[in-house]
Amino acid sequence: MNTRTTIASLSREIATESDAYRHLEGLRWGDTPVCAHCDGTDVYLIPPANGVSRKTAGGTMSERRVWKCRSCKKQFSVLTGTMMHATKIPVRTWVLVIFDMIAAKNGISAREVERKYGVCPRSAWHMLHRIREAMASPYALMFQGVVMADEAYIGGDPKNRHAWQRVERDGRGTDKTPVVTIVDQDTGEVRSHVVTGLDQWKLGQLIVGNVDPTGSVLVTDGFKGYNLAASFFPKHEVVDHSAGQYVINGYSTNRVESFFSQLKRSIDGTHHHVSVKHLHRYVAEHDFRRSTCKVSDTERMSVLVGQMEGRLPYEELVAE
Repeated sequence: MNTRTTIASLSREIATESDAYRHLEGLRWGDTPVCAHCDGTDVYLIPPANGVSRKTAGGTMSERRVWKCRSCKKQFSVLTGTMMHATKIPVRTWVLVIFDMIAAKNGISAREVERKYGVCPRSAWHMLHRIREAMASPYALMFQGVVMADEAYIGGDPKNRHAWQRVERDGRGTDKTPVVTIVDQDTGEVRSHVVTGLDQWKLGQLIVGNVDPTGSVLVTDGFKGYNLAASFFPKHEVVDHSAGQYVINGYSTNRVESFFSQLKRSIDGTHHHVSVKHLHRYVAEHDFRRSTCKVSDTERMSVLVGQMEGRLPYEELVAE
């Protein structure tokens, strides 16, 4: 893809299933295909007998590009071991949905995927959650420097719930689900965590687990729950919103508040309802887009394809 790829140009580029496979191979492997079983590079493409497609076990024809490793003698494709492993949805549809999802600032809903790409609602919902799971990459490095932390509560007004759905309110007078977000000011990377409460121990564990306090500055609002975490930092700047304060000594929590504003608009306007069970994936989706907001959609898609190993089974997704 060029750096100004759009849905229209991408759709022309991957006109066939074979094109979609080649496109993913370029994003995932570059010029050197890698065996999905042993990580070997001594591999070769097994061309279909008719040069275009091969017959599957079900008797249908497929344009799937199959490779074989000379080291372990096993066959594989660019989908093996990824979130698209064993998918029955066309790979071309996958590529277009992924691009659509990473480019949409407010995200896309399963119903929207159903209408635009012709898949059933359950498949669309499963697809999007698998993509969100891939967006939640493991954190490789600790934050260092100026970091901002803030919290928000996600959920509808408790008074609109059935009595049996209401739970005990936390120390801040709400039973909505708290989300804690940490932003690295220098890199712009965002890390959010869905938590069950906002006591000092949990906040301290989250912040110290993601930030190297040595020489770092922690910027928070006036919530006292950050005091324990702040004790590990040489400098703690507090922006007191209750006093009409939004910048203190050049520091603010505006980036985190902007993130929460976007997250809430997406949930309210695009998804309308998000269950607590799956909230962490929706949050990871917004973390990914905000952390990569300075790169093009092409580069963002390349980043996602590079971390799409592992698959979220439907049974696990719907399990109690």
